[in-house]
Amino acid sequence: MDKKSTPETINRRVKQVREALDMTQAAFSRVISLSSGYLAGVEVEKRRVNDRLVKLICSSFTVDEQWLRTGKGDMFTPAGDAMFLKFAGLFRELAPKYRRYLFKEIQLLLEIQDADKK
Repeated sequence: MDKKSTPETINRRVKQVREALDMTQAAFSRVISLSSGYLAGVEVEKRRVNDRLVKLICSSFTVDEQWLRTGKGDMFTPAGDAMFLKFAGLFRELAPKYRRYLFKEIQLLLEIQDADKK
């Protein structure tokens, strides 16, 4: 069966999101607190995409939930789309060492945010 006749699945849409954001599996999985091995399993359809993963991807990357689940509509939500895509574009312009720095800072902010919720 060739690639064009292969039906699109939610697993393939997860990979499409990651590729649209120009992120490695390691970077993408770090943002959603998932092991990169699990993400790799999702992308090759050896692991299932559960509701928790859908919610994490949608909230972390402003992905439209209906699109992720069904393929209908736009990949990104209109409200978060512009700001997130602008951020992603700026991020892509950074040298790798600055990308790593920014990721560390974002992870620290997420930890602070989590602590504030408690």
